[in-house]
Amino acid sequence: MTEATPAAVSPGSAGAPPMPDPTRTLAYGPRGEVLVYPDGEALARAAAATFVRAVGAATAARGRAFVALSGGSTPRRMGELLADNPYRDAVPWEMVEVFWGDERWVPEASDESNAGVARRTFLDRVPVSPSRINPFPTSLPDPELAASMYATQIKTVFGVTDGRPAFDLVLLGMGDDGHTASLFPGTAAIQEREALVVAHRVPKLDAWRLTLTPPVINAARDVAFLVGGAGKAATLARVLEGPEHVDELPSQVVRPGGGRLRWLVDEAAAAELNGTARDTDA
Repeated sequence: MTEATPAAVSPGSAGAPPMPDPTRTLAYGPRGEVLVYPDGEALARAAAATFVRAVGAATAARGRAFVALSGGSTPRRMGELLADNPYRDAVPWEMVEVFWGDERWVPEASDESNAGVARRTFLDRVPVSPSRINPFPTSLPDPELAASMYATQIKTVFGVTDGRPAFDLVLLGMGDDGHTASLFPGTAAIQEREALVVAHRVPKLDAWRLTLTPPVINAARDVAFLVGGAGKAATLARVLEGPEHVDELPSQVVRPGGGRLRWLVDEAAAAELNGTARDTDA
């Protein structure tokens, strides 16, 4: 694997804020490209700029942008940035369809709700139509019914009947156990190949989770992990540089077939990376 010098800021659409330069980049082939930023604030600004550019490219090419958001502290700060200029006015919000990659089985009013936090943090502060905000239906009486309904909603909004929808941007986090979205170690959802969405009870949490499945994530045009903090460093090194064990490290299951895979990380999370993967992917 190779380390490259930071790339120059690429031009965006008129009025778009610049993409921050990473302090370094690391290339991991099919495991993705790592862009390292000095701290959490720089990481959040890179995430916001990534959102602006992905939406701009999608709307210019196809007239709409389909994005799936993630929960966590970095996406929350990203949302705060998107709610203010220069980011807010650089997004054609009227063309954006917002979904989520996963959700807890809690009401949207809960502080544990990914959709609820995103609404209160930034979606209620930007001119996106409420009809284009598509949260998991956690008000339903049953999580498996909610998963089925969300899959139907995705197909309806995308206008697809067969095949898989292609999100323009999927934002993901990574837990210190290697999980991403709500794909947790040792759970059957990691190996799901047919359903778009599943509901499953996660034993280690003793709680239900709703999640997009690997085939949907891997059909995206652009996937960006947002990973910050020293507590993630050892796991990030295992995911990117260790042997492939997707049932133990579900983040390794993310391999977009025809899309781009990036890891936006801060220096603390990147502390144990050396730029060399143990290639067991042949």
